[in-house]
Amino acid sequence: MAPSIGLDTGLTPPPSPALFTDRYELTMVAAALADGTADRDCVFEVFARRLPHGRRYGVLAGTGRLLEALPHFRFGDDEIAALREQGITDQRLLDWLADFRFTGDIDGYAEGDLYFPGSPVLTVRASFAQGVLLETLALSVLNHDSAIASAAARMVAAACERPCIEMGSRRTHEEAAVAAARAASLVGFGTTSNLEAGRRYGVPTSGTSAHAFTLLHDSERAAFEAQVATLGPGTTLLVDTYDVDEGIRTAVEVAGPELGGIRLDSGDLPTLAAHARELLDSLGATRTRIVVTSDLDEYAISGLMAAPVDRYGVGTSLVTGSGAPTVGMVYKLVERDGVPVAKKSEGKRSVGGRKNAVRRHDETGTATAEVVTSRPIEPRDGDRDLVVPLVEAGEIRTPQSPAEALAAARAHHERARRALPPEAWALSRGEPALETVEA
Repeated sequence: MAPSIGLDTGLTPPPSPALFTDRYELTMVAAALADGTADRDCVFEVFARRLPHGRRYGVLAGTGRLLEALPHFRFGDDEIAALREQGITDQRLLDWLADFRFTGDIDGYAEGDLYFPGSPVLTVRASFAQGVLLETLALSVLNHDSAIASAAARMVAAACERPCIEMGSRRTHEEAAVAAARAASLVGFGTTSNLEAGRRYGVPTSGTSAHAFTLLHDSERAAFEAQVATLGPGTTLLVDTYDVDEGIRTAVEVAGPELGGIRLDSGDLPTLAAHARELLDSLGATRTRIVVTSDLDEYAISGLMAAPVDRYGVGTSLVTGSGAPTVGMVYKLVERDGVPVAKKSEGKRSVGGRKNAVRRHDETGTATAEVVTSRPIEPRDGDRDLVVPLVEAGEIRTPQSPAEALAAARAHHERARRALPPEAWALSRGEPALETVEA
């Protein structure tokens, strides 16, 4: 049976994400079906108890990808067969899964918005069985993409309007690379090296050559001549395979003073960039850009601010845990049949009841607080409601193509970031930029 929600994007349909699910979700569904509690009306919320150590804010990313996946979250014959092979033979459960289609409601923060401890970034209202079944998918998407986006946003801020290039594909899983490119673009990265991200989401792609291309040729000059002949003088040439000075001189001799750019990928980058700028200018290549790569993170980018660098290429530190620490979002049941429920576990307490959330702003438009409460919030001047409807009775409220959804998230993120107080931009460790308060 074809899913009833979602758009025909013209792309190859993804495999069903139904088995990207922890087995204990099915165990709970099976038990709830058996004791009659599976259809209880429930509310689940996704939130982070805290930000990664020292971070001032987080960026919500992945909502668009989650909505893309939702229509395909179905258990067809192949998925049911796979469950049987893994020893899941409860026929009542398998029959229920075979007929499963999400018919509940989903609200949440708009993708690209900022979040703070306790922010209810996603709210799922459905029967217990339907709601709990989405837990693993929702958390895997939102945790990954929000970690990447939050790290990338710090890098964009450190770059102070200089373009950033996402180039982490070779440092992570192939599908994670596509998601990372999308998340980085959401917060302001200009281009990605990943072609699939360009195809799915319309992220601009870029790329020239690696050291292997230079080493392939009998000389650096021959490599540069081949690249310029193919891509034109506006290309960017990698000049540090051998001697940087000689590489720059050869690059300008081959491409002329209209050479588009040079790339530095090793060494003392601030010193090399300053020297390269002087040399390029002396050779008449005053408009040639300097692109730096080599394990950059927000601190390295900040350290290059005084250097004459035009673009930053970021890879490993963006797509790995060292640069993008987990954001620790959780998916918790907060209401059952209209009654608030909450965990009391030490260190992992939750607050019962479906939450309302607004962001308070002062008269200048600067954000001052995040108000989160299960009670109605009396509106004040400058309040912005944060929770918006995403899915109603199983139907996506505003269907968009993947590229349209990313563009909307990027625009929303830019508006939200502009309202942050000045202390939010600090790279030093500190408390969250906004306090989460209960009205």
